[in-house]
Amino acid sequence: MSLPLILAIAVGLGMDAFAVSVAGGVSVEGSKPRYAFRAAVCFGLFQFFMPIAGWLGGSQFAGLVGDFDHWIAFGLLAFVGGKMIFESGRIERRQPADLTQGHTLLVLSVATSIDALSAGLSFAVLGVSIWLPSVAAGVATFAMSLLGFRFGARLGRAFGSKVEALGGALLIAIGLRILLCDVLG
Repeated sequence: MSLPLILAIAVGLGMDAFAVSVAGGVSVEGSKPRYAFRAAVCFGLFQFFMPIAGWLGGSQFAGLVGDFDHWIAFGLLAFVGGKMIFESGRIERRQPADLTQGHTLLVLSVATSIDALSAGLSFAVLGVSIWLPSVAAGVATFAMSLLGFRFGARLGRAFGSKVEALGGALLIAIGLRILLCDVLG
């Protein structure tokens, strides 16, 4: 497989993490670099390891996950997005939800990397080594997540706390895109 094709796949796999990072940047008050770094590391690691897991699982695992992976991603993103929308409407809340901590970050990392698991399965079926594509996906996702988080933080500062609801809607839209693209072909 050629290097330009591997890089294109890596960028494609990182697009969901980029969009989620924009929503994360919008939702985290103060936008400290450590938040962006924490999210980027987690997203990048999942994008690195999920293709390897898919490749190791090979075609046996493809049938198990392939039929409903889009539903898992949609459900996870819709849950977190709905929570963000709900939280944005709470008056007594002092600080926006932090998507870069704990279970929320784990859920988002899984949701944005399920397509990488499928890519790993594809590489196994094609007999392509997984190591370079996995490294490329992890590094590209890390960089794109950092950029997305910083961009989202600027949006949040420019438009205030109402943007958190928009970030939640964006997560739900990403989940719907994953679902519709997989269901409609």
